[in-house]
Amino acid sequence: MIALLDGDIFAFRVACTTENDPDGIAIYRINEMIEQCLAEVDADEYKIFLTSKDNFRKKIYPEYKANRKTPPPKHLTFLKDYLINDWSAVEADGMEADDYLAIHQTDDSIICSIDKDLLQVRGKHYNFVKKEFHTIEEIEGLRRFYAQLLTGDSSDHIKGIEGIGPVKANKALMFCETEKEMFDVVREKYNNDDWLLMNGRCLWILRSLDDDWTKHYERLLNE
Repeated sequence: MIALLDGDIFAFRVACTTENDPDGIAIYRINEMIEQCLAEVDADEYKIFLTSKDNFRKKIYPEYKANRKTPPPKHLTFLKDYLINDWSAVEADGMEADDYLAIHQTDDSIICSIDKDLLQVRGKHYNFVKKEFHTIEEIEGLRRFYAQLLTGDSSDHIKGIEGIGPVKANKALMFCETEKEMFDVVREKYNNDDWLLMNGRCLWILRSLDDDWTKHYERLLNE
């Protein structure tokens, strides 16, 4: 099993809990967290990914994550550099760690993260904090994506349809059996194709290096 680790989450969680500790403690904690996760998923191989400083989503929507005003934890940059130098972590080129996790997901891998957004990606998942395993089917992942288009994502400063939360979003998509049906429901509620396309491009996790939700949007319009 190949463990695909969300390096952003590992580094951030350790940095938050070692704010007043020396570098050596932070290193010990992140090594312990990674090694425990690898053991829990019975991994014989691993890959760690980090978000690039040049995220394409900020070019699409300049307000993307603009609501995050809290200064980063003291050890965060140090720990990310440590993951690159000592754990061979790879920084995603112009995108987020989430994208590289999805791009590398196969039938022989498992995504290790606590980020709910990644549950739009088919395959095996492991929440290393809750100790929970999930297997996501393609249609389930798509349903999660379209539900998020309706609700938006406050953590990333993306506004969905006013008045629609998770319960209403799931109800709106309840009887949809295909992606086209989900797309049509969401498009009707947006009633603004430019806004829908922008949000879709920001919320969609890439499945290949040349992926872009624009392609999916255009395909669905013509189906």
